[in-house]
Amino acid sequence: MKDNTDRAALPALLRELMGLLAAHRGAFRQERTFLRAMGLLFGELFAFARHTVTQGLLALGCTDEDWSAWYRLFSRARFAEEDLAGCLLRETLAHVPSEEPYAVVVDGTQIPRSSGKMPGTSWLKAPRTPVFKVGIHRAQRFLHGAWLTPQEGGYSRAVPLRFLPAFPEKAVAGAAPARREWEAALVFLRWVREQLDVAGRQVQTILALGDGAFDVEGLWRGLPQNVVLAVRTARNRVLYRLPTRRSGPGRPALYGERWPSPGDYLRQRQGWTRTTIRVRGREQRLRYRVEGPVVRYGMPDVPLFLIVVGGQQWSVGKRRPHKRRRQPAFFLVSAVRQGDDGVLPMGIETLLAWLWQRWEAEVTHREMKSGLGVGDKQCWGPRSTVVSVQWSVWVYAVLVLAGYRAWGLLGGPPAPARWWAGSPRWSLNTLWRSYRAILWGTSEFRPLWTGTGDNWLKKETWLGGLYNAATAAARS
Repeated sequence: MKDNTDRAALPALLRELMGLLAAHRGAFRQERTFLRAMGLLFGELFAFARHTVTQGLLALGCTDEDWSAWYRLFSRARFAEEDLAGCLLRETLAHVPSEEPYAVVVDGTQIPRSSGKMPGTSWLKAPRTPVFKVGIHRAQRFLHGAWLTPQEGGYSRAVPLRFLPAFPEKAVAGAAPARREWEAALVFLRWVREQLDVAGRQVQTILALGDGAFDVEGLWRGLPQNVVLAVRTARNRVLYRLPTRRSGPGRPALYGERWPSPGDYLRQRQGWTRTTIRVRGREQRLRYRVEGPVVRYGMPDVPLFLIVVGGQQWSVGKRRPHKRRRQPAFFLVSAVRQGDDGVLPMGIETLLAWLWQRWEAEVTHREMKSGLGVGDKQCWGPRSTVVSVQWSVWVYAVLVLAGYRAWGLLGGPPAPARWWAGSPRWSLNTLWRSYRAILWGTSEFRPLWTGTGDNWLKKETWLGGLYNAATAAARS
């Protein structure tokens, strides 16, 4: 790619973005394909309606040319999603020392669809229905695997690495194979392990976080070396002690004595430890206990540790005080074998701090779908229906990673509003506004419709002048 731009003269945010885009050039087969892809990326920033391919092209001003070549980016093998993800992962390694764990999160998500014939669609549980009356809807299921940035002031941010299809067996047949969520998560974790090994980080530990959907025997058994899995578990999970070695005839025991269920520890007063961790700028007081090593039923050869975090109750509100409560949480964590026993893979406070950050994946889901329109592109082919979603996720990840490189987590621009100083961590709305202000050449991006004063006479005069100006512009 020929770059005649003086990057040193560009703002830090745009400079980091251009550097990241240049690092992904090798994932595209041709120069013109790469340039088309970069054009669509900038079109995503200025598409204020649905984030379709045509809306992006309209934002770029490409109204008089043939659009078919732009759609072939997704329907043909113009680029490989795995190569794009590999380039992105290698760019994240600069922010994580090799002696620290490389934290990732896995989570399942859905892209709602209305078609009954689109490849990959099936009837799934609708997430917006209440638990007492569960409904279904038509959607595609994906596995979201994201990298968690190093914590700063108790903050972190999830940067998507891969969006792998996890279509059920009853889904409409397409190019992607049928997988369960945990099977797609295993594919993602093995891929991350391979990428780190190729980069010369064979001894670096991968810390993978997940919710209760990933507390599955097949995932525990298939974990690669140097991958620590920490997931939520059920309060009635059946656990056992590690079996003790014994000599003599007969088959060796697979399990030891029955261990108390995770929920049983809530009735015990002794054995708890208190600590304070910083989460999103606030001090969180936790009451926890670590039990183990233990084994799950069906996995006698996989040692685990049980972490029980007690519930909390506190008062909020001054005029109308009321109670808030956080329910207890139970986690299973991979143990590191030492002879016949096992130890925690890292410090307990480090684990507790990272377990709080799993929610960043949910924040990313909301922003990708509502802010950047993941799933809006009108691509219905067996390949394009998957690749177009993965492309939008990659665009989101590159834009966020450039913001992280330029500002860190807490060094974003100040909020433009007078009545609010802004949060410590910059928001994604701040990021989109900054990109638009830089690319449009304005010192501050705001909508065209500005506010009015409090005086109604001045407001009426202002509205009348705005109407007259618009009418004159239409007649001319």
